[in-house]
Amino acid sequence: MPKDNIERAVARGSGPDADSDAYEAVTYEGYGPGGVAVLVEALTDNRNRTAADIRHIFTKNDGNLGSTGAVAWQFERRGFVFVEQDGVDIDELVITAAEAGAEDVSIAENAYSVIVEPDSFLAVRNALEGAGLKTVTTELTMVPNNLIGISDEALARKLLRLMDDLEDNEDIQEAYANFDIPDDLIELVVG
Repeated sequence: MPKDNIERAVARGSGPDADSDAYEAVTYEGYGPGGVAVLVEALTDNRNRTAADIRHIFTKNDGNLGSTGAVAWQFERRGFVFVEQDGVDIDELVITAAEAGAEDVSIAENAYSVIVEPDSFLAVRNALEGAGLKTVTTELTMVPNNLIGISDEALARKLLRLMDDLEDNEDIQEAYANFDIPDDLIELVVG
């Protein structure tokens, strides 16, 4: 998540004062180019402005804003705890994570990824840290149930532009999509 978004969220969530407005969390759903499902979480003081901004972003990127429930069913909230690999016995990690309520453990690039239901997130993180394991990062996120593989360069370019435009909007906290673009195609499009 970009640093600017974090700072805005902290400022907005730090409580009401004389100069602040009432902010509310709103979720928007829509479809991007190629029928890709997009779920957007926003924090706004003006629902109408934010909805219009998001609708404009979708439209200019060959997508459309949907109604409530249009794509949310395609995502599940999951927690991830990333544990440093150095000196970690994978068997001990799996046992500790499972006893605390984790669903699965997999190997990520430079860390072990412990997948957790949101209700067990804190218990698993605390159990891993209590066992002396060093957590690299932790996050609660939305994970798509099914991914759409993207192999077309033009479509990949449109989808990445849509996600960039959503990320640049100051009211948007997170944007999730169910597409999968191979690394070599991302390099070609971005590079």
